[in-house]
Amino acid sequence: MTGKGRELADMMERRKVDILCVQETRWKGSKAHSIGAGFKLFYYGVDSKRNGVGVVLKEEFVRNVLEVKRVSDRVMSLKLEIEGVMLNVVSGYAPQVGCELEEKERFWSELDEVMESIPTGERVVIGADFNGHVGEGNTGDEEVMGKFGVKERNLEGQMVVDFAKRMDMAVVNTYFQKREEHRVTYKSGGRRTQVDYILCRRGNLKEISDCKVVVGESVARQHRMVVCRMTLMVCKTKRSKIEKKTNWWKLKKEECCEEFRQKLRQALGGQVVLPDDWETTAEVIRETGRKVLGVSSGRRKEDKETWWWNEEVQDSIQRKRLAKKWDMDKTEENRQEYKELQRRVKREVSKAKQKAYDELYTRLDTREGEKDLYRLARQRDRDGKDVQQVRVIKDRDGRVLTSEESVQRRWKEYFEELMNEENEREKRVEGVNSVEQKADKIRKDEVRKALKRMKSGKAVGPDDIPVEIWKCLGEAAVEFLASLFNRVLES
Repeated sequence: MTGKGRELADMMERRKVDILCVQETRWKGSKAHSIGAGFKLFYYGVDSKRNGVGVVLKEEFVRNVLEVKRVSDRVMSLKLEIEGVMLNVVSGYAPQVGCELEEKERFWSELDEVMESIPTGERVVIGADFNGHVGEGNTGDEEVMGKFGVKERNLEGQMVVDFAKRMDMAVVNTYFQKREEHRVTYKSGGRRTQVDYILCRRGNLKEISDCKVVVGESVARQHRMVVCRMTLMVCKTKRSKIEKKTNWWKLKKEECCEEFRQKLRQALGGQVVLPDDWETTAEVIRETGRKVLGVSSGRRKEDKETWWWNEEVQDSIQRKRLAKKWDMDKTEENRQEYKELQRRVKREVSKAKQKAYDELYTRLDTREGEKDLYRLARQRDRDGKDVQQVRVIKDRDGRVLTSEESVQRRWKEYFEELMNEENEREKRVEGVNSVEQKADKIRKDEVRKALKRMKSGKAVGPDDIPVEIWKCLGEAAVEFLASLFNRVLES
């Protein structure tokens, strides 16, 4: 995967692949990483020289991640909620033929544990390099595989079939009749075989309409990508619109602040004092803010990690992909051309990255660059997290609740039990008289002092009005807030 992330994202975008299981990533660590074009890689590896597995998701599915299980550098899984449907994606990398039997048994044991932890009603898709041949034909194994494998079955392939029977899974590749070129997943030297497979629950096989090997891509040298088209039957839900946010941050500039004050005064009919009614004042402030400061599109910003993905790099990778035709005709001339283009692409990527980083370092020396540095750090921290937002919870029995109504109902049950549970407590002292005392009014200087202590640049609340507004309006805001707080206190 080293140096291949952006190329992989480009290929997924071009081929319209939403979810991709990858193996032999050889990345050490356990986190998530943005690879460009809105795609995100969730990976796990303990050694940078061998093994490693991962799952790449398209941007729209990243928000649907509920859980990531990193079992080992050979097995990991993701649980996604897609409009009420639970989909578990498992990436696996089985030991090669020459590995010890103990290592192979450990892999299958880990895969069994992952499958057993998934509730029966949830979808499962496994994308794995099983390093085994299930073979052509399906006599005696009709319930778990089709007829369209490649060559003869070996011991490792039998392990795949046994696993499918054990877990009531189906080997998807073998159910679709394709010419051999679109069934072979691994080519090296004179060897042509099938070792990479997609598996799903037998009951969900009808949801897959096609499965084949994609030829002509140059991301991996020997392996070829296996793709399937899966259609999930989901409940129709109303999609939430992208929220457009007011650019309150512009109030840091004095000229914007002054313009806002003038426009607000005009909106209030020339008055300097804010209306006593909260709803009226809040709406006028929001409307004036939108007109003066503008609103953001609400869309995702450019991926700062892939600034180096320029036209020269893309052109080199395109030529390398076209040169992969030697894989089809096997001429020595085309093979040498492909190798030369591979070396050239590496040089182009290295040069483009170095140039982009040099420009970044130069900009970091400026005042604006300092802000970019913090923004980049926050972006990297955000991208490294598996789950961006918790939107679902589990019920008493561990089942995942997805609808807004069921989630709210469960929270209600939880707090009713929490707040009404009888616990041991010390006896209260009896015979004590309560004293009623009227609270002092909130003074303007207290409001002034509180506003001064409040930090700018913080997230807005439900009213969509930041503290910068009150600081910008000065004494008019102090008078309004003091009056508002005292009315709340008296009521």
